Amino acid sequence: MFFVHSFASTKLFVYVCYETIRRYSMKPTDSELEILHILWTSGPSTVRQVHEVLGANRDIGYTTALKLMQIMQEKGLLTREETNRSHTYSAAVTEEDTQRGLVDRFVETAFRGSASRLVMQVLGQHKASREELDEIKKLLNQINSADEPI
Repeated sequence: MFFVHSFASTKLFVYVCYETIRRYSMKPTDSELEILHILWTSGPSTVRQVHEVLGANRDIGYTTALKLMQIMQEKGLLTREETNRSHTYSAAVTEEDTQRGLVDRFVETAFRGSASRLVMQVLGQHKASREELDEIKKLLNQINSADEPI
């Protein structure tokens, strides 16, 4: 193989593959998603800043928020900058990648991999506005035109 020349590079390659698989197979808990939403919206933040936002919606202790964020860092969901006296955390995963992973897992488990069953369920239970239906039609047209041979 052209990309593996020594044991050190093999070890690095395996580690990178493992971390990539681990990160994309990670399913954040509801509390972790709440913290990720804060960081996606606000950008890099201290535990205190995240705790203040969390505390506006529910009763949560500072040490609980800190422990959650430490666990999230260990899981690879957050990164921590330690240059300041107070550590600054950032989301290590994008909102889009997280949503994609959650939807993929949901479709696979709840709808046995059938996206059409999901769409039929959603549209059957919730009234879509004319604008939403137009967006759906536009997306379907884009998908269809991408599938057509040139």
